[in-house]
Amino acid sequence: MNYELFYQKIEKSFSSYKTIIQITNKITTYLMYILYPVLLILSKDIKILFIPMISFILVSVVRDKINRPRPYETHPIHPIIIKDTKGHSMPSRHVFSAVIISMSYLYVNTTIGIILLLISFILGMMRIIGGVHYISDVVVGYVIGLLCGLLYFM
Repeated sequence: MNYELFYQKIEKSFSSYKTIIQITNKITTYLMYILYPVLLILSKDIKILFIPMISFILVSVVRDKINRPRPYETHPIHPIIIKDTKGHSMPSRHVFSAVIISMSYLYVNTTIGIILLLISFILGMMRIIGGVHYISDVVVGYVIGLLCGLLYFM
């Protein structure tokens, strides 16, 4: 697949929604980072602290080792989401974090967890449309978040 053509189509399709995409990316990111401490405070289960913490550290180490360049580093594109980070694209840590937080909520409250998993999916879409991650970065981040979250149910 030619990524440049792929992203040109995305950019053309979403050009009039740039501000909405940027705001949605920020809101979904901040929402997760606010909801996690709330769950930590309300929950008495030590798993809520340790599963995401250990998973986050492991994902960060793997991501550092892979150090995949971001789409805007390797292709002449104009990303909708402005970011100047170099490398560390695989897996998407934003998406992983959102999913592991969602799985934490799923463990405590199924309805809220499912809603947050959908919001995590939206965040992943914003990261792809925004041009800061490849599809594979987001899919891998989402899947790792789900797999790590399954530890709650073992």
